[in-house]
Amino acid sequence: MTIAELCEHFQHRELSQSDAFRSHSTRRNYIFYLNKWIIPRWKDYELADVRTVEVEAWLRSLLLARSTCAKIRNLMSVVFNHACRYEFFDRNPISLVRQSAKRRKAPNVLTPVEIKSLLDSLALRERTLVLLAASTGLRQSELFALKWGDIDFAQGTMNVTRAIAYGVVGKCKTEASQKPVPVHPILADALTFWKQACSFGKPEDWVFASRQHRGRKPLWGQAILRKHVIPAAERIGIQKRIGWHTFRHSYSTLLRSVGVEFKVMQELMRHSSLRSTLNIYTQAVTPAKHEAQAAVLSLVFRS
Repeated sequence: MTIAELCEHFQHRELSQSDAFRSHSTRRNYIFYLNKWIIPRWKDYELADVRTVEVEAWLRSLLLARSTCAKIRNLMSVVFNHACRYEFFDRNPISLVRQSAKRRKAPNVLTPVEIKSLLDSLALRERTLVLLAASTGLRQSELFALKWGDIDFAQGTMNVTRAIAYGVVGKCKTEASQKPVPVHPILADALTFWKQACSFGKPEDWVFASRQHRGRKPLWGQAILRKHVIPAAERIGIQKRIGWHTFRHSYSTLLRSVGVEFKVMQELMRHSSLRSTLNIYTQAVTPAKHEAQAAVLSLVFRS
């Protein structure tokens, strides 16, 4: 069996639309990675000809982000596990492939001053969106899948029960993602004001509904970012590259800078493991570094 034949079998058995084991976005991404990188490079190889060291060298030669290379490596491992499961092959040569997912540079994080300036420069709809993203750390797929019925203004909580990716509504990324999210009074007031101003305020309506689709669909996140948020950031002199995930990174970093306990951070970020919270999303900000250094020196020079 060749890699091309194995990938075809894998797509037929594991990536069909009727398969509920994986989300729509995961199936879509798998198909993209297979067709873009794995199949063009390895399609004519028989399974027994794939060597660990050769795969490792190939991944290192790709001019891609480490996280992307790690995803390609992990998908190749999934495909070989599929071969083992169906008894096409008896081992997984990818299991020993070394590929770091660590970023080459830290992701951009906005300071509180930058976030406030950005909020002040946006219209009501976009201002509400950015405030929601910056004060809860919701993922883009979760932001635009919110419905008014998910928000309990009396209790000050929000239930994140669904996610939308590529226009398809599905489940959240993990079980931990579905935990209730606190809604601060400032955020509650902003959401209430937006609810009164927007055309779709029923419990079953999207919080950020598309007027173009008469409320039947939510807004397209990347379009809002490209047309409104990024231009506003550029006008006020923010040089950093901004995406919806920038607000999630910023939220995590600011939580750490004010001394929030790790377990509470994990709960607020809705990560399934504390490792994700600390290693991926949180960066030490300069004031926090100065305070930590001062605390150590105060112990050394205490008289």
